Amino acid sequence: MAGMGDSRLSVPVHTHTLSNGLKVQVSPDPNAASTAVNLWYRVGSGEEKPGATAFAHLFEHLMFQGSQQVSSGEHLTQIQAIGGECNATTSFDRTNYFETVPPTALELALWLESDRLSSLKVNQENLDNQREVVKEEKRQRYDNVPYGDMLRLLLELNFPAAHPYGHPTIGSMDDLDAASLDDVQAFFDLWYRPDGLVLSIAGPVKPEEGFELVEKYFGHLEAGSVPSQTRPKRLDKHSGHPVQRVSRDVPRDAVILTWRTPACTHEDAPAVQLALDVLASGESSRLVRKLVRDEQIAEYVSGADFDLVRGTSMAMISAGAPLGINTDSLAEKMLNDVSEIIENGPTEKELSRVMANLEHSALALLGTVSGKADELGEAATIYGDPEHVNTQLPKLLSITREQISDAAAKWLSPENVAELHYERQD
Repeated sequence: MAGMGDSRLSVPVHTHTLSNGLKVQVSPDPNAASTAVNLWYRVGSGEEKPGATAFAHLFEHLMFQGSQQVSSGEHLTQIQAIGGECNATTSFDRTNYFETVPPTALELALWLESDRLSSLKVNQENLDNQREVVKEEKRQRYDNVPYGDMLRLLLELNFPAAHPYGHPTIGSMDDLDAASLDDVQAFFDLWYRPDGLVLSIAGPVKPEEGFELVEKYFGHLEAGSVPSQTRPKRLDKHSGHPVQRVSRDVPRDAVILTWRTPACTHEDAPAVQLALDVLASGESSRLVRKLVRDEQIAEYVSGADFDLVRGTSMAMISAGAPLGINTDSLAEKMLNDVSEIIENGPTEKELSRVMANLEHSALALLGTVSGKADELGEAATIYGDPEHVNTQLPKLLSITREQISDAAAKWLSPENVAELHYERQD
């Protein structure tokens, strides 16, 4: 893979689609010491309806509870016994299951994934058990930590309740309690089908060998009729400067600026990402330098776009206020710097810094078989183009200061911001 002097990438990608609709991607790397198997199912919390949330994340847990030939917990145990790793994650737009194993264990990983796709055991016992596991996860990650409700509040600020992004991926515990065994089984039967799956393999495997093995273990599965993802039209930008204030048991006051930004597939999305990086990504970013180090009116600053795909995404820049600093004045300072980016764009030094960081992160990720397989899954599932893994970085590295300024003016204007303020309880 090339560096900034020659920003072309050459990750090999070979694709094949089985007769049941399952998409296979193989990226051969003869020198790799391990093999990655990565499955992206086209279902996330965005497919859930109001009153029936938490299902997508629940299956991240249920999928490890056993199938016809694999007992509960054995999937993980078998992978770990050979020195491999496996896990799963849920987002708004997909659920991801992945293993990294020795090359000789590729068939084991495929067999395990095939067995739970074809014969997952969803019964009352494991449903009740995993329901409690999810509740405990919510308590630990959302309910009993400072700022644990931030994501929910930001989603409420940016999206209507019925929008695919109108609720967090963890879902409602009331909805989870109300879910019947039939409801849960129906969700699995609808979404966990070969035609809703992208399976990527990276490592010392030849393309035809990979295709034949996936055909061996998945080719007999019947296609379903996985629905197309709901794609609402793009939401209007914020107007009227919405501000929400909450009082919480948090260590410091904080303010989060948020905007409705374009979907990650939109032509402006890369420049919006770079604008946020210049402003609030890393110790050398503009807001960290000015507000944390120089003026000492913020304890931290961070920023990112959520890279959502369905019409509208969401960007945020957050800052923690030291004792005695008002969050309104801090927000004003932050927006002044956003206005400077709009007016003048980043400096050449700032642009060089974010470009170097982006290239380093991208090449480090693509330098591992696990990172490569995951990026291939995203490329096919979110962007609809396996070659996106090769074209994304060069596109980012070609963006100019003027394009960043224009994108910030269009999508990050202070006129279109909404604010969330955390105030410490006395």
